Amino acid sequence: MKLAILGHHVAPINPPFAGGVESLTWYLCRWLAVQGHDVVLFAPPGSRVPGVEVRELELDAALSVASRADVSMPPEAFMAAHHAYQRVLVELADNCEGFDLIHSHALHYLPVAMASMLGAPMLLTLHTPPTPWLEAALRARGRGRDAMPWLNAVSPQTARMWAPVVSIRDVVPNGVDLAAWPAGPGGRRAAWCGRMVPEKAPHLAIDAARAAGLPLHLAGPIVDAAYWEAEIAPRLGEDVHYAGHLSHRALARLLGASCVALMTPAWEEPFGLAAAEAMASGTPVAAFARGALPGLIGAQAGRLARPGDVGDLARAIRAAAELPRDGVRAHARAHFGLGAMGAGYERLYERILGAPVRPLLPA
Repeated sequence: MKLAILGHHVAPINPPFAGGVESLTWYLCRWLAVQGHDVVLFAPPGSRVPGVEVRELELDAALSVASRADVSMPPEAFMAAHHAYQRVLVELADNCEGFDLIHSHALHYLPVAMASMLGAPMLLTLHTPPTPWLEAALRARGRGRDAMPWLNAVSPQTARMWAPVVSIRDVVPNGVDLAAWPAGPGGRRAAWCGRMVPEKAPHLAIDAARAAGLPLHLAGPIVDAAYWEAEIAPRLGEDVHYAGHLSHRALARLLGASCVALMTPAWEEPFGLAAAEAMASGTPVAAFARGALPGLIGAQAGRLARPGDVGDLARAIRAAAELPRDGVRAHARAHFGLGAMGAGYERLYERILGAPVRPLLPA
């Protein structure tokens, strides 16, 4: 099948990934291409996926001097994203180029608002809890069987959070490439990986690791500089090291050489791809029981703590670090393999199109 993938506009879809949405989109595009599908990815400049045609979103505001002077001018980044998706969607409405289906991973309202104008059906994967603009667009689209776009969520928890707005019956959990996250030997330190932002709360991971008596290595991009300076930089020391925004290979080594990985969400985490990556490495997870994490982390793969409770997380860290690593990786293999996710999306594509989507193999 010929498939258009709409990526999120905030960061390049290329390792090292800025977040879970970028990672998921990259791996899914590559998996689909390996299966023989013709995949075109619309994504920010700098995006690269082997075997996939990438068309860059034109992220410029393209506004006249007069409109920029208007007192009601929205932030320029908002207008740039709006114009980027508008250009792509108008082109797809005018000429759908033989695409059988459009799969959106964008967290933007415009693909939803324009879905019914396109020459091919659209599937929207919901990666987050409700946001104001996206919720408004989905409410306007209606709830009937023929409403566009089709919807799926990345976890049952995310589907439940959207239930007051729209009915979502399809859940395709995110997957990880186990070959890209090899089993590691473990070690004597803890790890925390993700964006340095308040909703991920790495400062609580630092406090909990210290309470548990373990050194901690942090990795990920510094997205919120003010938060970093206020909460993270003052907590660094001999027992807490910031490793930087690591390459994929370096991040896999870090996770594989850790005795436990920490997840400290201060929001309703919609999935928790970092937890799946750690478990794929054989590293057990200690996490606050928020969002999708209670359904993600099995008893053989980690331990949960009361949300926001540093002392309880320290207890979970000590307990999780004792779990056998082969059981942790087996849990990841059974529940979060990339092939299972890809096949789940193929089944969903077939339901939407009413026809098989796998290319015919040559005789």
